[in-house]
Amino acid sequence: MSLPYEIKEDGKYKFIEEGQGEPLMLLHGLFGAMSNFSGIIDHFKHTYQVIVPMLPLFELDLLHTSVGGLEKYLTKFIDHRGYKEIHLMGNSLGGHVALVHVLKTAPKIKTLILTGSSGLFENGMGDTFPKRGDYEYIRKKTEITFYDPKTATKELVDEVYQIVNERMKTLKVISLARSAIKNNLGDELRHVHLPTLLIWGNNDIITPPFVGREFNKLIPNSELYFIDHCGHAPMMEVPDEFNVILAKFLEKNKAAAAN
Repeated sequence: MSLPYEIKEDGKYKFIEEGQGEPLMLLHGLFGAMSNFSGIIDHFKHTYQVIVPMLPLFELDLLHTSVGGLEKYLTKFIDHRGYKEIHLMGNSLGGHVALVHVLKTAPKIKTLILTGSSGLFENGMGDTFPKRGDYEYIRKKTEITFYDPKTATKELVDEVYQIVNERMKTLKVISLARSAIKNNLGDELRHVHLPTLLIWGNNDIITPPFVGREFNKLIPNSELYFIDHCGHAPMMEVPDEFNVILAKFLEKNKAAAAN
């Protein structure tokens, strides 16, 4: 999907970096792409430095294609670029990677924002996934990510279809999905002490609303917001509502730090 932003390269890292101010770093999910965040980038680039690293979902060797492997990559990226005081946000698998990073004591992270995050429970693409060459099947699977199936544009379905039709990419998708299910963080979440914002779609069937409630119960300093008529990727489906909730949270934590 083409983006109106320049993709920067620094060594082995590819990322978007727009605006000035405290860093707001966005981590995409398994079938996610940088384009998932265009609504956030547009809104926040005037007040924050918005950074979207391209996670190497398909570039790591199979052994390191895991939540842990992606977290190591994220740590190196943050260190390499010298970011600090980061507001770290993740959707789906990206939320899981953000959580693992924060649990490893991440002194450069200031707040955590999770939306439709894995790490406790998720309905995957199912055991029948993926059917290669079956476009209709992939379209339906992509549509269930959203409350409104029209959000799954042809462009988005094509992206997913292309991924699952490459055998090696398919193996890596399965490897990451299994890693996410195996890597359950339930017992560790009480150690997340950062201010945490949870934004959940009320109609999310991949990480259903009870998952948001459970995160809220287990993460001590967390606040939870539900958005109606919204599925697994609120920042794509209802960007305006999402941005209002996020802006309030960021502003509060900016001010809290200043006092």
